[in-house]
Amino acid sequence: MRSGARALWGPAVATALVFALLLGLGVWQLRRLGEKEALIARVEARVHLAPKPVPPRSEWASLAPADYEFAHVAAEGSYLPGRDALVFMKPPEGFGLEPGYMVVTPFALASGGEILVERGFIPASRADDAAGRAPPAGDVTLTGLLHAPQRRNFFTPSDTPDRFTWFTRDPDAIAARLGLSDAAPFTLALERPSSAGPSGLPRLVPATPEFANNHLSYALTWFSLAVALVVIFMIFARARLARDG
Repeated sequence: MRSGARALWGPAVATALVFALLLGLGVWQLRRLGEKEALIARVEARVHLAPKPVPPRSEWASLAPADYEFAHVAAEGSYLPGRDALVFMKPPEGFGLEPGYMVVTPFALASGGEILVERGFIPASRADDAAGRAPPAGDVTLTGLLHAPQRRNFFTPSDTPDRFTWFTRDPDAIAARLGLSDAAPFTLALERPSSAGPSGLPRLVPATPEFANNHLSYALTWFSLAVALVVIFMIFARARLARDG
């Protein structure tokens, strides 16, 4: 075997390993594309259905997030004022530049139990105005979408329950801090601007999520890099063999 060919073994093995890695990443993105499209289809199907009652208290313990997430529901009952929780969030589009919080208020269901209601956004500068964001009094009927608890990751800051502020939507932790003993494991995101306080806050945030779906472009990027790697190796190998030939 010529010395030039022997010298290509190392680069060839490295190229093969990286090529396999790039192909694997592309296939993984295609799999994520299928999962995201299925999620979008499920959400679209659920949000356009007529609202149904909130799942009964007797079923809460057995429900998985896939059973209820983004379900379109109606809830009858009354707010429990004076016990808001604030979940940090970036300002939604059209709400300015100041970050703030999602106002989460407990709601006593007429059917039994409580549910945490995502009433809308307030800027951080108005976070101390509890009176200004007081919910409507008396019996009301709410409609919206059910949300599952948010997952934390390595970069999520620690919550500060002593200040009634959180960085994730965690119904169990929030309910415990608010002194609720029979709270649902999900939250209700309002779809109608019916719970603003005297100050006009909180401002309703669209309950239907907008999913970023860039997985196909990511997959094509990984596959293109794999092809480019092979082309570069072939050019390198040809030049090496010609030099040593």
